[in-house]
Amino acid sequence: MRMTSFLIGLFLATGAMAQDWQAVERVEPYSVQGTTGLEIYRSIGERGPKLGVARVIAHTGFKLTWTREYERQGNACVITVNKPKLIITYTLPQLKTKLSEPLKSRWDTFIAGVTAHEKIHGDFIKDMVKEIEAMSVGMRVEDDPACKKIRPALQARLGELSQAQRARSRDFDKVEMSEGGNVHQLILQFVDPR
Repeated sequence: MRMTSFLIGLFLATGAMAQDWQAVERVEPYSVQGTTGLEIYRSIGERGPKLGVARVIAHTGFKLTWTREYERQGNACVITVNKPKLIITYTLPQLKTKLSEPLKSRWDTFIAGVTAHEKIHGDFIKDMVKEIEAMSVGMRVEDDPACKKIRPALQARLGELSQAQRARSRDFDKVEMSEGGNVHQLILQFVDPR
């Protein structure tokens, strides 16, 4: 019984250490208006967040900073602490026009679906941060007593994880926005329900 309690306590303590940070998630709305689905969708096209040269319905961005501690161990350098501070910002349309039924229900379904889509992008970002944390704490570079070689080695690995997260997001969008995909269906059902 005592051993079981000890193991449960150890498991809970380990889990708490792995989860000792939380992402801050916030919504940055932009205003749209219209009295029909098509008018509102056009307003989104005119006012939505800009990605490259095009405007999009919604966007998920993030700011990530780290508190790191490097320690010399013999002739090596080791990362002993790598704690993230992650702020995720969801840019979403906010309707300024009061709607009546059935358009109101269609808008509610549309914005709930778009928000859910963006939250998945947020989950991908959180997954990437967890991967960075897992691979970096305890990272060791030999023959680096001044802890200068470890930083470029870490940056190279961070670049790989960042590229993987971007590819995952692109692949997700490709499926969701393709003909028949979830976001494509949300747009069609909002603008032109049949």
